Amino acid sequence: MGNIAEKDRLADVICQHRRDGTIIPIKIRIMDDDGEYQAYQIQAYKDLTHYGDCTMPNGIKAANHMWKFECKIVVFDREKKIQLFYNAYENRWKVSNLS
Repeated sequence: MGNIAEKDRLADVICQHRRDGTIIPIKIRIMDDDGEYQAYQIQAYKDLTHYGDCTMPNGIKAANHMWKFECKIVVFDREKKIQLFYNAYENRWKVSNLS
């Protein structure tokens, strides 16, 4: 089982869509450095979408169709912070490592 790569990558995300329009990320699945899929339960999250501009990890400012979350997951018994970005136009999720 390899580590999560240190670059941005597409992710499979299980989430809850509430009737008020909010999104709650629950679980992610991403490909590790060895090309194997790893699944992680989201322990905690913070919706950063409505707190100023959303800037993608590559420095591009995102429009209002982008959702941004800071999440905590457990990888190899260590807590890790990640950022999840949801593009509503493309219906795609990306993940970026924080720590």
